[in-house]
Amino acid sequence: MAAWDNPDVELLHEINGLAKDAPTWADRIMEYVGEYGIALGLVVLALWAWWGVTRKRETLEEGLTGFAGLLWAPLAALIALAVNIPIRGFVERPRPFLEHKGIEVLVKGKTDFSFVSDHATLTMAIAVGIFMVQRKLGLVAIFLAVLEGFCRVYMGVHYPTDVIGGLALGTAVALLLAPPAMWALTPAVRGLAKSPRLRTLMWAGPAESAGGPTAGGQDGARERRPGDRDLAA
Repeated sequence: MAAWDNPDVELLHEINGLAKDAPTWADRIMEYVGEYGIALGLVVLALWAWWGVTRKRETLEEGLTGFAGLLWAPLAALIALAVNIPIRGFVERPRPFLEHKGIEVLVKGKTDFSFVSDHATLTMAIAVGIFMVQRKLGLVAIFLAVLEGFCRVYMGVHYPTDVIGGLALGTAVALLLAPPAMWALTPAVRGLAKSPRLRTLMWAGPAESAGGPTAGGQDGARERRPGDRDLAA
């Protein structure tokens, strides 16, 4: 079978071919976005989600649960990257530019294995973590994670299946390990919330000033509006 009969390689050449036809300045932008920009964008979204958790949740318990969920997002990314280490060592797939001629490589010095993509794994784990706390911001984050995968292929450092595998791995770790993670993180966050100064970083919602929850985490009497709580824990 010829190399170009492989759909994975065909799609690699089609997406990476865009880099060959693009002006140099566009390639430099894609290089920055693929290496750093999207990760920074996810940090901004996580901070935005944190602001929503601390300022808009009706009760202290909801605020603390949401804060614990946001803590899980970067932890899930770190765990997913750790899981990927033996996967990459087992598969031992070379980078596409080492196997195929004519690949436009925008980032030099990539000598480790290709499957699965660390960037796609990390960004999707964080994105799914954000999604479990706030749906709208999470959808934006997931879009950015998918865009990260596209950038890695565009840059010539990964096959499409590398990034698909990374997106799947990040999603699986963030979702499947969320219940035990929340079981461990939520009590820890409640313990930290006993400090008034730390509690203001986790929740400063409207119910507190309306005779709602106390520092012990009791729910207020106010009825929760639809859509106030997005956490799927």
